[in-house]
Amino acid sequence: MSEVATRRAGAREWAGLALLALPTVLLGLDVTALYLVLPSMSAALDPSATQTLWIMDAYGFFIAGLLITMGTLGDRIGRRRLLLIGMTAFAIASVFAAFAPSAELLILARAMLGIAGATLMPSTLSLISNMFAEVRQRAVAIGVWATMFALGMAAGPVVGGALVDTFWWGAAFLIAVPIAIIVLIGAKSVLPEYADPQAGRLDLVSVALSLAAILPGIYAVKHAASYGVDASTAILLVVGAAAGVLFVRRQRRLASPLLDVTLFTNRAFSAALAVLLIGLVGVGGTMYLVTQYLQLVEGLSPFTAGLWMGPPALAMFAAAIGAPLVARRVRPGLVMSVTLGLSVLGYALLATAGTGDTVAVVVGFAFVYLGLGAIAALGTDIVVGAAPASKSGSAAAMSETVQELGIAVGVALLGSLSTALYTARMTAPADTSPEIAERLTGSLSGALSVADQVPVEVVRAAQGAFTTGVNIASAVAGGAIVVATVLCLVALRHVRPLGEEQDVEAERR
Repeated sequence: MSEVATRRAGAREWAGLALLALPTVLLGLDVTALYLVLPSMSAALDPSATQTLWIMDAYGFFIAGLLITMGTLGDRIGRRRLLLIGMTAFAIASVFAAFAPSAELLILARAMLGIAGATLMPSTLSLISNMFAEVRQRAVAIGVWATMFALGMAAGPVVGGALVDTFWWGAAFLIAVPIAIIVLIGAKSVLPEYADPQAGRLDLVSVALSLAAILPGIYAVKHAASYGVDASTAILLVVGAAAGVLFVRRQRRLASPLLDVTLFTNRAFSAALAVLLIGLVGVGGTMYLVTQYLQLVEGLSPFTAGLWMGPPALAMFAAAIGAPLVARRVRPGLVMSVTLGLSVLGYALLATAGTGDTVAVVVGFAFVYLGLGAIAALGTDIVVGAAPASKSGSAAAMSETVQELGIAVGVALLGSLSTALYTARMTAPADTSPEIAERLTGSLSGALSVADQVPVEVVRAAQGAFTTGVNIASAVAGGAIVVATVLCLVALRHVRPLGEEQDVEAERR
């Protein structure tokens, strides 16, 4: 075994990990804070149902579309340099979002945040893979990284709710500014610079093809969930698939590809990515619905709803820390499958909850988050560990691409499914004016905005219709997690406990 492979990290590397935790926490905060901010933001900006979903989705869509590009760009220009550029841009876009005067400008700000955010995750993760070359140390470091993201997601509802209650909805975005300042000041002292000396120029045609492959596919899912499968859906899927084929063929011909597609010949790499994608689709969609349930059905304030999200966050936190430790003695595929199996119980609880079942919903979501913590830590370690150091940025970008893609698709798919079920079940009283009827049948937030103009029974019916949408969406997500559980047992069974030498030939079969 080489000297590089056995070199152990020292105090500077662990200090660097602590600094890298800050942008990681920030991205976690940005994911969940908006869920609690959404009702207050909706009251202030009055977005349509479609605009609301775009406010939620634009961030994840642009991250998913650009992560591969940014991960490879970091390999070329330097991962620390890309991190600093991204932190600066993220802070600026956050200020723009905080003071956005309309839904359209907030969507634009969220897209800008997505572009900036696409630089952060692959930069932090690839720097960790360079700083921690020893296998067990790297597993612990990635577990800390996943835990910090979990901590951000845990703190997001509480911090966001407190800021909304104390100031206004835009204050939740301003958290990025002090974090960016700290990272910009401390990075050169504790973070090494790394760029692939063999990397060629960035192929702009590949960048365009990657965007053309990812974005139409995401939009097709969103469009189909909102309006059903039609000609537009088919065209978008065909365009995305054709661009994807051209992208892969071009990568095989390039000496310095945007994405090293040979990484997918490693079965563990491909299976771990698939598990991460499926898992994040379920989590992203149910998180969106559960936070809305707590506020719009149970009538909790943003801050109180954030506190109720504390137990699920602790479950994710414990799994992100504990899973890598258990996986030193037990095969990671088994650890992931057991925790995902517990997640299925959580989805079952969410699928059977009714109005007034706050405890059941929170407990169910805690089981869902337990599975997320384990697959985020172990799945990411499997993906990054499968790549050579020179390609760690590309591997890290793929891990983050599927996770951000999963969250975005989960919100679009399960959120739109829930909305479709709500509109199908909700009817306005015969004597209701067209304006009020449109609000009653469009969304639960719309129904609550006219609650003082309709009988209380109508509001309760609206809350019941929304809860039914949560039930069915959770059942669909739970079915997908069953598939992910089986995939862990079958495709990751050859991955040995962390720290043991892996059977490379078995993983490629």
